[in-house]
Order: sequence, then C-alpha cells, then structure tokens
Amino acid sequence: MKYTAPWWLPGGNLQTMVAAKVGRRYGSSPPAYQRERWTTPDHDFIDMDWLHSSAAPGAPLLVLFHGLEGSSRSHYAESFADFARAEKMAYVVAHFRGCSGELNHAPRAYHSGDFEEIGWILQRLRSRHTGPLLAVGISLGGNALLRWAEEAGSLAARTVSAVASVSAPLDLAASGASIGRGFNRQVYTRMFLQTMKPKALRKLAQFPGLFDGAALRSAKDLYAFDNIFTAPLHGFKDTDSYWREASAKRDLHCIRIPALVLNAKNDPFVPADSLPAAQDVGKWVSLWQPEHGGHVGFPSGAPPSHLAALPQAVGSWLLQNQ
Repeated sequence: MKYTAPWWLPGGNLQTMVAAKVGRRYGSSPPAYQRERWTTPDHDFIDMDWLHSSAAPGAPLLVLFHGLEGSSRSHYAESFADFARAEKMAYVVAHFRGCSGELNHAPRAYHSGDFEEIGWILQRLRSRHTGPLLAVGISLGGNALLRWAEEAGSLAARTVSAVASVSAPLDLAASGASIGRGFNRQVYTRMFLQTMKPKALRKLAQFPGLFDGAALRSAKDLYAFDNIFTAPLHGFKDTDSYWREASAKRDLHCIRIPALVLNAKNDPFVPADSLPAAQDVGKWVSLWQPEHGGHVGFPSGAPPSHLAALPQAVGSWLLQNQ
C-alpha cells in the first residue's frame, strides 16, 4: 500500500484519532444494514449485519471481523461497506459476542485468538454463498482471522479465497505493553476500559462468581483486565499465556491461502519492531508496512479527510486474489 499522510496530520496518534472521530466514512449515504441472528453451537448467539446492496448472485462476499469493542458502525466497517457497495459485492459484518448492543447468553465473551468462532462463522457463510468468499479482520479481528488461517492450513482454501488483516496486534505482548504506558495508557486504555468493564460486570451479574468483581473494578490496564476476565474465561492460565498463545506472528508461515498483513509502522498500538519480517512468513503472505497510517487510520485529503484509501487498497487486493 502506497500511503502518504496529509500534511496536516503528522504522527500515528492524529492519523488514528481523526480517522475514528471525524473522517468521512462513505459517500452520499451511510450503509444500511439488515441484522440476522445466528444461534451458536453452545446455544448462545451472534449478530450478523448484512449490507443492503445490489450485489448479483454469485458476486464476491466480503466478511469483516471488527476490532476490540467494534461493530458494524465502526468507522472502518462503514468505509469497507461503502467500498463493497460501489463494487457491487455482498458484505456482512460478523459481530463478536457482546458487541452488537446486547449481552450474550453464555459465560464467555471474545478474544484475540478466537479462531474457533471465526471458523464456524466462515463455514456457515460458505455453505450459503455461491460466489467467492473474502475476509478482512481489523485489529483484534485481524489477529484472530490470521490465527484461523494458520490453524486451518491448506483446508482454509475450501472456505475462503483470500484474507486480509489490518493493524492487527500480531505480537500481543508487545502491543499490550505499548498500549499500557504513557499517552496510550491515558487515552486508549482508558477508552477501551470504559466500555469493557461495564460489559464484564454485567456478565458477572448474569453469572455470579464468574470472576472477582472488585479486582476487575480496580483494573487500570488491559493486562490486569485480561488476567481477571479474558484469559480465565476463555481457557488461558493468565494474561501472559493468553497473549503468547493467541498471537498470530509466530505461525504466519503456516498460512496456505493468499493473506495480506497490513500494519503502519507508526501505529500507536503496534510497535514497529514487533512486526513480522519477510523471513517470518511464507510465500502465501504479503506484508504491507507503510511508514504512516496510524491504527486503522490512513485518512486522506483535506480536513476532515476521507477514509476511502484503506478499503480501496485492501479490498482491491482481495478481489485480485479471489
């Protein structure tokens, strides 16, 4: 991806925040979705938001897996929806559990290595869609999508044609340390915990004794939150085990379908020195590591900027590799 940041947006933090808060996500009108609820194998549910589009039968289906605390109304989800609408593709946003506006039923949530859930979603989509299936994961969703591709190996090609990750924290320990200090801790960590803590406490009310509520209320960073909630709830010993086992970086060489891995080197959440190098991946993986772009940012143009560059670059790559 050849990306040049606007002169008025220097630095990864500005490129991240402007994209998320004020960047133009779509052209003439916001994407209109139709929600479909699926019952999961463990009798819980997930919500799928389908774009109202003029996609022809057999057109490619683009499925998006959102980032931490994201949804179909996240800036990147709407900008990819606008791209899909223009290309006459089918498009759906798969919500991780608890991210569609309603608390899920089971004593679990979602996490960065949730490849089993992604595999189930993709297989169900494959069974009902006749055209090519393409998948993009954003941040947490990107890491989880790559973990699925790693675990599936050569069998992944039976389900999807190509996958892409955008701003994924491929080394969770490195990203966790980065977001847990300095400016990142004061801004991004605080922002995430403002929604994650109330959700977790609602889960505790749903399942009394599930975890230590007092300890969670006092958690000041994602490391502590994951140690109390995310890791034990999903079968990991602790945060260190979770971050180590769920990170996609170590097994990128196992991927056997076309996979795009896009990370800006000035991403506030993902240190440049933690990014994979060519020797870490096999022939199926394409690494795009532009100098600028921030975290799921890549805004372009005059203020307030537009967000078309990211879906155009990633979506075009996926279409070329279908």
